Amino acid sequence: MKKNVAIVVAITCAAALFTSCSGSKKEAAKGGASAGEAKGYTFGEEQTFHSDEKVTYTISFSDASWYPKVETWETEGVFKKIEDKTNVHLALTSYDSGDYNQKINLAINSGSATYIIPKVYDENQYVAGGGVIPVSDYIKYMPNFSAFVKNYKMDPDLDTIKQNDGKFYRLPGMHQAALQDYTIMVREDIFEAAGYNIRELEKDWTWESLHDVLVNVKKYMVGAGLCKADDYIWSDLWCGESGKGSGGNLLKLMGASYNVLSGWAIEGSNGGIKYDYNKKEFYSSSVSPDFKKFVTVANSFVKDGILDPESFTQADDIANNKFYNGETIIKSTNRSTMSNDIASVKNILGDKAKVYVTAYPSGTNKNLAETSRLECGVMISQKAKDELGEDGLIKLMRFVDWMFYSKEGYTLTKWGVEGETWHYVESNGMKVKALLPGYKCGGLGIGGSDTDVDIRLKWGYACGNYFYGHSTAESTDNFTPEVQDLYARYGKYKTVATVDPKAKPTEDEREQLNLWAVPLIDNINAWTLKFVTGQKNIDSDWNEYISSCKNLNVDKIVELTNKIYEKQSK
Repeated sequence: MKKNVAIVVAITCAAALFTSCSGSKKEAAKGGASAGEAKGYTFGEEQTFHSDEKVTYTISFSDASWYPKVETWETEGVFKKIEDKTNVHLALTSYDSGDYNQKINLAINSGSATYIIPKVYDENQYVAGGGVIPVSDYIKYMPNFSAFVKNYKMDPDLDTIKQNDGKFYRLPGMHQAALQDYTIMVREDIFEAAGYNIRELEKDWTWESLHDVLVNVKKYMVGAGLCKADDYIWSDLWCGESGKGSGGNLLKLMGASYNVLSGWAIEGSNGGIKYDYNKKEFYSSSVSPDFKKFVTVANSFVKDGILDPESFTQADDIANNKFYNGETIIKSTNRSTMSNDIASVKNILGDKAKVYVTAYPSGTNKNLAETSRLECGVMISQKAKDELGEDGLIKLMRFVDWMFYSKEGYTLTKWGVEGETWHYVESNGMKVKALLPGYKCGGLGIGGSDTDVDIRLKWGYACGNYFYGHSTAESTDNFTPEVQDLYARYGKYKTVATVDPKAKPTEDEREQLNLWAVPLIDNINAWTLKFVTGQKNIDSDWNEYISSCKNLNVDKIVELTNKIYEKQSK
């Protein structure tokens, strides 16, 4: 049920983008997806949305501490530019990114939610209470969304987020092709000095072989006086505070390599629920033999003095600084941060320090952790419909369509304004986007000098709240040579798993599953970290762990999930 990645993305391809069409004003007035004018505003596929009268829409904002929103984002940056183009003022309600989901949940349940709620990864918990609208009822008013679905045949993907009523409640970011974002980077010069060619190793390495290599690399480092025997040479980020008690990115990557939903991936999974295509049934990966193998391998890095167990509790900056200073030789990265990571090492350690971004290891499979062409997306609150009315809601949906699904809206929120922050340059006979001299952007993975202005920090471009999805050409238009090379290697060394089908519960069934799943997932996460960090013995405490999951209804979740799926398949 797997297929080889034919290259996960065609980095420099000129993707065949859907040719925009226009329709009559009469068609637009009837509510269709054609371009036109309607009741005081203009809209259309690849046409700038513009309201004749100034309108204010409330919108939630996930404020990240490592690039916090500042006043200039609203007075001269991304939100001001959106308003200049559309005559729409976005009134922000900011929440710390660490508890964004909890805060918007409280707002939805209390009826005080903003109209537009972006950066939502799992909408299931919000559907039952009626606080968000079924956005699928309104996509007929969204010409850019509709064109993308048609052009890239996204209907099967959208089917995976439909609820029991046949509707979906989140407008997802949609990708032409699945993109793996997170991986690991290493100090290539240290590996070479220890006798290892990392570029050969990554072609077919596993987490187990990485463990053995790192054990020997550490022996070399101790002998060379680069570290002490009791030092850890791997201190990772996105596992601790941003891992939210689940092990975050690292356990997601490693778990996927062993057919297990763990770390960030377990959120919204009802307890690690996966589908077995051979048996044609759902099961919990969290109580499977694969899970035992996964935590055993993960624990080996901690047990043998390689991976610092504080990775699962510490702030991300601690892990970054240790790598930049040369205290550690391996850490996680992604396409938005790798250029800054490489530059930071060079700035501190000089050119002698060689950094290499690898295709991360495999386990019992070579699958990439990312399988879906969908990612986080946008919900619309019931409050928006109640306060704006049907016509006003349709107008809002058409603005959302422009902001999140048009090429113009995507480029503006990601790059800024052409001629102000970026321009086109010639590269290999093609026109490509590039920042103007004097600018850099952490959100785009484009580094620069200390005196360059970061367009994310200063103006909020590429802030992660409002740009996701889109065609391969657009979603990769900021890729540096390092990222392009990484994706080419993904295509050679990794595979893409088939996306699991989805059981679609009724409201009552979903409520029951949630009642069971919340304490179960908390229990799984707690035990996972205890196994990985060595606080629990995997062999002697395994049966106790399984019993704890059974006592928290893991079997009932599996049984109900299969019943729901069997019922909807008839």
